[in-house]
Amino acid sequence: MAGGAREADAGRGGGGEWRRWRVAAEEALYGPGGGFYLRPEGPAGHFRTSVHASGLYAAAVARLLVRVAGELRAADGAEAGADGVEVAFVDMGAGRGELVTGVLDALDARGAGGSEGLPPGVRVRAYAVERAPRPAGLDPRVEWVAEPPAGVRGLLFANEWLDNVPVDVAQADEEGTPRYVEVRRDGAERLGAPVTGADARWLDRWWPLREPGGRAEIGRPRDEAWAAAAGTVEAGLAVAVDYAHSAGARPPFGTLTGFRAGREVPPVPDGTCDITAHVALDACAAAAPGAAELLSQRDALRGLGVSGERPPLALASSDPAAYVRGLAAAGEAAELTARGGLGDFTWLLQRRPGGGY
Repeated sequence: MAGGAREADAGRGGGGEWRRWRVAAEEALYGPGGGFYLRPEGPAGHFRTSVHASGLYAAAVARLLVRVAGELRAADGAEAGADGVEVAFVDMGAGRGELVTGVLDALDARGAGGSEGLPPGVRVRAYAVERAPRPAGLDPRVEWVAEPPAGVRGLLFANEWLDNVPVDVAQADEEGTPRYVEVRRDGAERLGAPVTGADARWLDRWWPLREPGGRAEIGRPRDEAWAAAAGTVEAGLAVAVDYAHSAGARPPFGTLTGFRAGREVPPVPDGTCDITAHVALDACAAAAPGAAELLSQRDALRGLGVSGERPPLALASSDPAAYVRGLAAAGEAAELTARGGLGDFTWLLQRRPGGGY
């Protein structure tokens, strides 16, 4: 990809005005009248996340919420009062509400006060944070909001949200100077002005570009978005889940790409495809308040009881239906935790006073 932006500029034309990637992606994803994420089919019409892969994922998140609720209930102690404790579940980038619905369903199935349910005297208030309109038929218990509520106590969960926070792209020119990559609506690119100011400082710290042709996504807007979201949690836990990379192992040419109808496509900012890039979650962790932990989805889900272990063969004779259900669950768990697949997602857990993992 060395010199790729210049080559695209020389070979294509007629695609509209030149803009930096952050502005172009913002309009393509969220622009009124044509934004990809505002389309009726929603994200599920174009790609499959862990939420869509199996109900085990929402059940695991529900289990995490129960743990956080237990810690908050214990911290409140006698101060809880006769009305008990309200614990929030905030679904960031909620899509069409699939995760928050699954979490509420899992809590309902366990039953309040059960061994796998909420502690006695704890009730959940659920929020879905999304720019798109509220979908028809959504559980009436879910509050549909454009921004996360401030001062919540509970669990904020952002599944594949940060990768769709638009960022600028930088590329080192022939002298090794990082420059903003500009793009037209048809996907043609060229190199623009040198990267300066806060963006240059971010690159120097988190993703230095040393070789001509090297590319990086400038993750500063994601750091700010995550710091703001995590900062709304007064007590509890904030979790971000995404494909990620860390300092010392950044991809040399970036990760910007597109998805349409389940297939990876070139990232053309015309509103017809998703535009996404992996997240520097280590930078996000440093920008947000609270102690942070990074771990793979494979380890996170196993810690929440999701295992790909097959049921004992003896169960096939004693309870064939349960054996078949166990096999199905094991297969779904294996997909969620698979190396080279969904298991390679990274979980960022940001603790706030009174809650943890």
